[in-house]
Amino acid sequence: MSVLVVGLSHKSAPVTLLERAALSGDTLTKLLRDVFQAEPVAEVFVVSTCNRVEVYADVDRFHAGVTAICELLARHCGVPAQQLTPHLYVHYEDRAVSHLMAVACGLDSMVVGEGQILGQVRSALKLAGEQGTVGRVLSELGRLALRTGKRARTETAIGRAGLSLLTVAVELAAASLRTGPAGAAPAGATPAGAAPAGAASAEGAALAGRDVLIVGAGSMSALAAATATRSGAARIVVANRTRSRAERLAADVSATAAGLADVPAAMGAADVVISCTGATGQVITGDMVSAAVTARKQAGRTGPLVILDLAMPRDVDPAVAGLLDVVLIGIDMLGGQGTAAAGDDVAAVRVILEAELAAYHSAMDAARVAPTVVALRAKAAKVVDDELARLAGRLSGDDLSGRALDEIAQTVRRVVDKLLHAPTVRVKELAGSPGGEEYAAALRVLFDLDPRAVEAVTRAAPEQEVRG
Repeated sequence: MSVLVVGLSHKSAPVTLLERAALSGDTLTKLLRDVFQAEPVAEVFVVSTCNRVEVYADVDRFHAGVTAICELLARHCGVPAQQLTPHLYVHYEDRAVSHLMAVACGLDSMVVGEGQILGQVRSALKLAGEQGTVGRVLSELGRLALRTGKRARTETAIGRAGLSLLTVAVELAAASLRTGPAGAAPAGATPAGAAPAGAASAEGAALAGRDVLIVGAGSMSALAAATATRSGAARIVVANRTRSRAERLAADVSATAAGLADVPAAMGAADVVISCTGATGQVITGDMVSAAVTARKQAGRTGPLVILDLAMPRDVDPAVAGLLDVVLIGIDMLGGQGTAAAGDDVAAVRVILEAELAAYHSAMDAARVAPTVVALRAKAAKVVDDELARLAGRLSGDDLSGRALDEIAQTVRRVVDKLLHAPTVRVKELAGSPGGEEYAAALRVLFDLDPRAVEAVTRAAPEQEVRG
């Protein structure tokens, strides 16, 4: 198995590059097809989200595979290779398998444990299946990743890590409200007065008396609304492109619903804005924020307008950070803090990941020798059938009942099965040991198995799997 992954994510590339490299629609499909047609590639699927673009491929040559994928990725992303390549990472074989499992579990996400990535991996595999670019190797790998991701979320509380990150974000916002723009920390730092990730904090009072605007109505927005409520927000407004979704979320937290057209006015009446939509372009512009700052001053509101941009691509114009009386906090400032808050859950997920990976390796090792075992048993069964047919012919004139002949046949088959049981089980157990394939080769030599019979079983396995 030669699985290769080439990609970039929030860990290897700046937000500006991720925004340029994001793939979707026809561009994603074209990349998928072109990589599949590359000479060293046998199978491929692509995971493309707002935080990562990763190409997973089954290749017959490592260096040729890396070169082909890097060139095609740069071409379809529209980013010059010399700009893209320094931010790409490469994993191969076991490390590639482990990486996909970690991605599906949410361990590699900017918001550790977020649930959306599992559906995104499933969608990537579905698209590749529709395009005919995945076969047995990557299909099995995909099933492994999805199963591991599901176990991680049902057997641990890794999903609460996203909530922990939002708690940190609220603490940063509260600290900014206390210190103002001059006291706001630089990117990646924790402002004075904010509780570090995982530390106990007075969450119930962090936003006491503050008015909060939440832009978006997805899963992250729901977490933001719940966190703002627990943090003592005086008033919450939920704005969304589809007003009905805003109304459903608002009803859950006793908030007020609004449409996107109402956002400029709502910002003028807010102390904290939390934006986390799935839009591909900017939702909050510099002009909107400038108008909101003016409206807040006219209304007698003191302190800065704090904006938490938790979306990727970003919802808020980065230039907003340079405006007076405005504090902009991006998700890239929070990503490193979520892992610490979910330390125990991350450790529990890694135990699941390692167990699934070990089971997967055992299954793969057994699968490699399975054609030899099947061919051996098929040959033994043919020998038994031929000898029983000869015996029946020699005893045709004797006074033996059909029941007696059946008993003889069953006895002979049991003897053969018992003789083959130990060597076939043992060869599967030894398949994962150093030189494991040599044991299967020894069976083929000792029992004079026809190579064509073994190859026929190997070719038939994927077909049987699809029918099953």
